[in-house]
Amino acid sequence: MKPKIVVFSTPSCSWCKKIKEYLKSNGLTYKEIDVSKDSAARADMIRKTGQEGVPQTWINNQPVVGFDRAKLDRLLEIKK
Repeated sequence: MKPKIVVFSTPSCSWCKKIKEYLKSNGLTYKEIDVSKDSAARADMIRKTGQEGVPQTWINNQPVVGFDRAKLDRLLEIKK
């Protein structure tokens, strides 16, 4: 079963670009939400994690704040 992946990001965030490239390089699709344009999504993201920073990647409703490759690999079952 494919994981449900949502990436909360902003256009100016270099780590956001890296995480999207990482997901694509592993053949994964995701929904992107630009929190600089969607204040309701930003508020929801902050409410759920207590964190304002991006990227935040939600994998099957499990949050990953920042580009934590080890946690991403574990949640996505990527073997390196």
